[in-house]
Amino acid sequence: MRAVGLVAALLLLVVVTVLSIAVGAKQLPLADVWSGLLDPDSAEYAVVHQMRLPRTLLGLLAGAALGVAGSVMQALTRNPLADPGLLGINAGASAAVASAAILGVTALSGYVWFALLGAAAVTALVYAVGGGRGATPARLALAGAALNATLYSYVSAVMLLDAASLDRLRFWTVGSLATADAATVGRVLPFLAAGLLVALATARPLNALALGDDAARALGARPALIRAAVIVAVTLLCGASTAACGPIVFVGLLVPHLVRALTGPDLRWLLPYCAVLAPVLLLGADVLGRVLGRPGELQVGMVTAVLGGPLFLWLVTRRRVARP
Repeated sequence: MRAVGLVAALLLLVVVTVLSIAVGAKQLPLADVWSGLLDPDSAEYAVVHQMRLPRTLLGLLAGAALGVAGSVMQALTRNPLADPGLLGINAGASAAVASAAILGVTALSGYVWFALLGAAAVTALVYAVGGGRGATPARLALAGAALNATLYSYVSAVMLLDAASLDRLRFWTVGSLATADAATVGRVLPFLAAGLLVALATARPLNALALGDDAARALGARPALIRAAVIVAVTLLCGASTAACGPIVFVGLLVPHLVRALTGPDLRWLLPYCAVLAPVLLLGADVLGRVLGRPGELQVGMVTAVLGGPLFLWLVTRRRVARP
């Protein structure tokens, strides 16, 4: 049954991907989209290949990254509120990118390394402040909230005090796919692919770790190595996606809870489902922002924030938020 559901999720992803390529400031019929994909001489070729296709590919990658990162974080910390945004990891990457802007680093190939460093530092700091191996969900949430507020205050201060940084960061800080191009996708693809592979490889060991460290060792797992692998995966996924798109909230928090209602807590199914359905949410929000904001557009980070809050409250009131 879960395999059938995964196939249905993949079909839904195909539909949303087609909509992402077809829908924009200029409406393209599906026949013109197909022509723009395959015919270099068509009038739509430049629109499809230079604007919409890279934007869609980045949405697929970033959505999968955020959904999987949220899932493994919730499993590792046993905290149903664990999320790259709520625990401050996206804020750490954002603060590092803001620091790079002060130093004059404007190319993605340069500041992606700052984003990875910032994500890694905050991941380790939240885990340490939250109590390390003895961390509780409440302590992790409090540590993440405090660091999140502090780091975003720093980003705001940088933007207000440095006019050049403000020009470079004001759209990026909202969370956007609008500036995506082929170069952006190419630069973050290795980091995101590596992070996804590491995260997927931790699915079975994390299932064992959910039984406790002693039980995990009895099953042949190595808890310290599992935790290190999850931190590496989250750093790669959150750092690279934040560098490319800016901080996007609620995707990594909401999707795992929706998926867990279908698959249960088994990460061998949960992670593939999240890798498919999180891009559905992100690309769907991006398409919705283009439709509602015509002739301009609403950035995807704004749409996910507006949609994510009420949806998560609905899940809570329906008692569908299960512990990982």
